[in-house]
Amino acid sequence: MSVDVTMPRATAPAILPGSGGMRGALSDLFWRRPQLLLLLMLLPPVLWLGIVYIGSLFALLAQSFFSIDEYSGLINRQFTLKTYGDLLQAANLDIILRTVTMAALVTLASAVVAFPIAYYAARYARGRWKALFYLGVMLPLWSSYLVKIYAWKLILAKEGILTWLFAKLHLLWLLDGWLSLPVVGGNSLSVSFTGTFIVFVYVWLPFMILPVQAALERVPGNLVEASSDLGASPGQTFRNVLFPLALPGIVAGSIFTFSLTLGDYIIPQIIGTSRLFIGQAVYSQQGTAGNIPLAAAFTVVPIVIMGFYLWGAKRMGAFDAL
Repeated sequence: MSVDVTMPRATAPAILPGSGGMRGALSDLFWRRPQLLLLLMLLPPVLWLGIVYIGSLFALLAQSFFSIDEYSGLINRQFTLKTYGDLLQAANLDIILRTVTMAALVTLASAVVAFPIAYYAARYARGRWKALFYLGVMLPLWSSYLVKIYAWKLILAKEGILTWLFAKLHLLWLLDGWLSLPVVGGNSLSVSFTGTFIVFVYVWLPFMILPVQAALERVPGNLVEASSDLGASPGQTFRNVLFPLALPGIVAGSIFTFSLTLGDYIIPQIIGTSRLFIGQAVYSQQGTAGNIPLAAAFTVVPIVIMGFYLWGAKRMGAFDAL
């Protein structure tokens, strides 16, 4: 016969005593006031963003309201709109129009090229093929930016592989005819508006493919099947089902392609003609010309354009596809 003897168990106190010392006091304080801990954690990045990034933008904006003395070349630090008047001159407006046109064309071409690639990846790629897709899209981003541009300069040169390919296909007359056109042509593709466009599309294409692919993956497959069952043609299914649902992803990708093209100056500097883009104008004005106010006014242009662009993109639900 056994007798169960119940031993009293010590129960832990509901509230532990303080840890003691400075470390314990701080721990107790943060436990009682989690908002204070959150504030201290966010303070360094907020200060960095506010002082270094936003502060520099405000300093840049302030510089754009100064002017350059035409005789001494010194900056006149008095509030004036003279610099923005200079920005509206025909030569500077031509630079802005050229840059915005290039950014729009690159965005449109990137969307056209990216959509079928993203559609295949979203609908048909599975397992290792999807991994291969991501690898193929991301691999160009791992290589050096300058190396890619100089590689394309060799490809597009007059003695490059592209000219050799046209010659082998007996289409050199077509290339020469295109290069003879006044705006898009030049001595070769490596010093032409067309060459700049090709390299821009190549470099920024991954930034369009990934958001479009993410948007297409969220489209239920039964919607496409239902459209087909109801007698819609593939074109009607694309216009009425796929494209409207993928549009937020296209707009999200266009944020990257448009803004990156708008501010880039390296690609037009290496591959292109002597006609300037906004990035080159900023570089030359603050460097060679020493006209800091005009350079600052040029940089305000893409900021304003992207502000309206992002506002429209948000209204179209593009941020949900990022």
